[in-house]
Amino acid sequence: MSRAATSEKFAENARRALADTALQGALGFVETNFPARRRAVVEALPEFDALRDSARDIRAHTLAHLDLYLEAYEARVRASGGQVHFAPTAADANRIVLDICRAAGARTVTKGKSMVSEEIGVNEHLAAHGIVPVETDLGEYIIQIRDELPSHIIMPAVHLDRQQIAADFRRVHAGLPADRDLGTAAALLTEARTTLREKFLAADVGITGANFLIAETGSSVIVTNEGNGDLTATLPRVHIVLASIEKLVPTLDDMAQLLRVLARSATAQEMSVYTTIFTGPRRPDDPDGPEQYHVVIVDNGRSAMLAGEFRDMLRCIRCGACMNHCPVYHAVGGHAYGFVYPGPMGAVLTPSLLGVERAGSLPDASTFCGRCEAVCPVRIPLPRLMRFWRDRAFSRGLGSTVSRAGLAVWGVLAKRPWLYRAVTGVAMRLLARLGRSRGRFSTLPLAGGFTATRDLAAPQGATFQAQWRRRAAGDPVVARRTPAPAAKPTAPRTVPSGNPHGRASEPTVAEPVRAEPARAESETRP
Repeated sequence: MSRAATSEKFAENARRALADTALQGALGFVETNFPARRRAVVEALPEFDALRDSARDIRAHTLAHLDLYLEAYEARVRASGGQVHFAPTAADANRIVLDICRAAGARTVTKGKSMVSEEIGVNEHLAAHGIVPVETDLGEYIIQIRDELPSHIIMPAVHLDRQQIAADFRRVHAGLPADRDLGTAAALLTEARTTLREKFLAADVGITGANFLIAETGSSVIVTNEGNGDLTATLPRVHIVLASIEKLVPTLDDMAQLLRVLARSATAQEMSVYTTIFTGPRRPDDPDGPEQYHVVIVDNGRSAMLAGEFRDMLRCIRCGACMNHCPVYHAVGGHAYGFVYPGPMGAVLTPSLLGVERAGSLPDASTFCGRCEAVCPVRIPLPRLMRFWRDRAFSRGLGSTVSRAGLAVWGVLAKRPWLYRAVTGVAMRLLARLGRSRGRFSTLPLAGGFTATRDLAAPQGATFQAQWRRRAAGDPVVARRTPAPAAKPTAPRTVPSGNPHGRASEPTVAEPVRAEPARAESETRP
């Protein structure tokens, strides 16, 4: 997939993803493994839900006082010998980064993993001005040589298998012997490490992102599993930190609290392999580190989010748990979303960055099953925020003519209960008659998107509202079909002490007999 944003083509992207057998196999790994791993590590920490509440409150408090914490952070960075640059837009951020690189005489720039750098397109901007950027996170390096967007914010190359990666290495790495075995993960890692080590040593500037910016100390924090971020930050003469304004946290204690939910939610680890805190440039007695330390704090539309209904989205700590549990993401992958932020969090954040006119279809890519909100470590109400975007898109006249016409008809019926009852009653009787022979429909007008992948059960009786009214009126036919109320438990009975198994007497309670309710099965995959 090209790096150009294609969020407005979500439906087209999704159809292409559903037909990609290799991609479907890779997505099966996400669906099968990550929810189970997260569940295991969360169950091992009884206070996890209390930590989520605390993490939510820390993020909400910071956003409520963001101006004060930004000022405090800037003062601490300057006191430690660093410099802070505020970038209102993506263009401003790119200009600032380019100016720093030019002042350092940079020809090669190494980069740690940074979603905001993907968002603003810093690699393309540097390359257009003769500076070579090299991604050093393994997943980011792979998608860079493929000229693709990341398909996941934690695992950028999760959509690829080993054979595809090996083919890319053979295509790009000059001097790689044709008979070199690249069939294992270890072999691929060794090949990447050998190539990237030369880039680390040659780089004039290193750029990293930041998981957190600590106002108390003026520090930036990165959380990685590869250690590439440490080499990117310490080996070059200049270290640039790229971070968006919401990455601020008040204190080191707050940062530690957030770390306890971050790794568990992202990669199902108790703690990532590396958690590195940087504070300013190298001091006279430091053995290593950069001579210059710059922090570029990017707004790019976030201040507008602070004042509106999407403020809660700024609590996000970029763990990726929402997409790991999303049935839509499991079906189509990250590239279908057409931008650097996929899944439920992307369905809320991307319209804020690109505009609802370009990304208004993303909030529709949801079953509203609520799993994203249920696993979010900072309790972002993602389904509610997606509904906000749906409302806004409808109010601006966006969306297909068919969908808008359907909603208009629904609005007419919903405002007139008597008409709603009449129309649905006729529809139920008609569908029941048409589907009587098979009991289900394999195809149905206006429901092709549903029946394309599953059958629709034929109605078996009157509408729910009609049945409820008849039951309230004491209709004996409806009463017989209604499950009986649970019987009251009988009094405890004791087992005689002389039981043949030699067990001591213990009270037992007889199981009440309950009516078995009718069951219906449904699927949540789109």
